[in-house]
Formats: sequence, structure tokens, C-alpha cells
Amino acid sequence: MPEKLLKCAVINDLSGYGRCSLTVAIPVLSALGIQACPVPTAVLSNHTDYDSYYFKDFTEDMPEYIGNWRVLNLMFDAIYTGFLGSVRQVDIILDFIHDFKKESTLLFVDPVMGDDGRLYDTYDLKLCNEMKKLAGLADIITPNLTEACYLSGTEYIENPDDGFIYDICERLADTGAGTVIVTGVLRGDKILNFVRSGNDRFYIETDFVGAKYCGTGDVFSSLMCGYLTRRVPLRKALVLTAEFIKTATEFSFNNNVPFTDGIAFEPLLHNII
Repeated sequence: MPEKLLKCAVINDLSGYGRCSLTVAIPVLSALGIQACPVPTAVLSNHTDYDSYYFKDFTEDMPEYIGNWRVLNLMFDAIYTGFLGSVRQVDIILDFIHDFKKESTLLFVDPVMGDDGRLYDTYDLKLCNEMKKLAGLADIITPNLTEACYLSGTEYIENPDDGFIYDICERLADTGAGTVIVTGVLRGDKILNFVRSGNDRFYIETDFVGAKYCGTGDVFSSLMCGYLTRRVPLRKALVLTAEFIKTATEFSFNNNVPFTDGIAFEPLLHNII
């Protein structure tokens, strides 16, 4: 029999310049042999770490956009959510999940909320609470340390030990989240990704190359979503993802790619397996 062709609904913003969100997810998922079906939450000329940007909120258009997918009775092997800018958008996505998620559909939530101990300017506590509802439904969530702390109601600290991070993972699992991956924990010259999945507790570490690029988390989550949609075992998927991020970061740093442009992953997509 021919191989099943996989489809993933990707709910995120579209930035025309700067590697992040949909402009990362679509090529990465495509390289993994998965059809990426975008649901834009906003359209930007470039991401918000540049000095100026154009922004168009797509919230009011989303119900009609998604409604036509209902008319067509479309089906997806995975649903992958990224940045959501309002309570209304979270409610729309909760309805989307209710209508489109089947028992076999992977729900992958990257709760893009903040970094370095603080929330992004677009977030408030009401939106945080809505994001907790979404994360609690997910099969996989990939918060960074800041996001994991806010979602679990834990006070953020710098340089936490393993026990602190695994405790956060347990609190997030208690809300209903399946596998929890706390991403991008910097410890000395290493980057660690902590995992809680059922009874498994472990972390994967790779070298930190001394550069922090915008949108790296989007590459990480897109790769993980793709591998897990293809049913690659979790630990193997995490190792492959972390190594790709390291290689792409080194390539970008050595080629003087501006940090705001994001890691130059495109020349390396052929290495994805």
C-alpha cells in the first residue's frame, strides 16, 4: 500500500520577514513530508523584534476561514498551535479542536507567551488563563522556562535545578497536558530540554554556540511536531531536533546571519530525516 500522506493544521501568525511562526513551520513540516495547512492568526510585514513592523489582526476573519474547512469536512493528522494574541483567538482554537481533533489527531501546543522571566506585552493574566485551558488539552506542549512557570503558577527563578523543572512538568501534567517539554534551559555552555512523558523523566543536552536567534523555538517546535506526527519515538525526535538546531545555529553564526533574522535553516533542510 502507498504511504499515507500526512496533514497538519498550523495555527500561527505570518511574518513576511524574519524566520518565525508560519514561515518556519511550513518549510520544516514540508521537508518532513507533511502537508502544512496554515491558519493565520495575524499578518505582519516582519516580526516584532525589528524596530518597526506592520501588523494586521486576523481574528475576525478566522471563524469564516475555518468555517469553510468545516464545510469541506477536512481532516488532519496533527493540529499545531503557536502564538495566539487574544482570548478570542484561544476560544476560536478551542472550537477548532472540538470540531477537527479526532482520537488519532496529535494536538501539539507551543504556548508562545514570554521569555527571560516576563510575559510579552500582548499577554495579561486573563489570556494566560485561557492558554492554560489550551495547554491542558494538548498531547505535547513545548513551553520555555518562563512559559512553564506562568502556566504552572510557579514563581520564575534563574538557573533552576533539575528538581525545580521536573516539579513544574508535574504541575503541567496535572492540568491535563500529555508530554511536557521545557525547552531551551541554558546551563553553562549547554542547552537542556527537559521532558516529562508518562513515567519518563529525562533531558537532552547540546552545546550552546553563544548565539540566541529569534524564532529558534519555532524551528524546534516545528521539527518536534513533524517528527511526532510521523510517529518517530519521542527521545529520538528530541535528539534529532536538538542536533539540527545546534547545526543550524552554528551555520548561521559562522555566516554572520543577524540575530533578528533567525537561524538560517533553509540550506540544511535536506539533512532532515
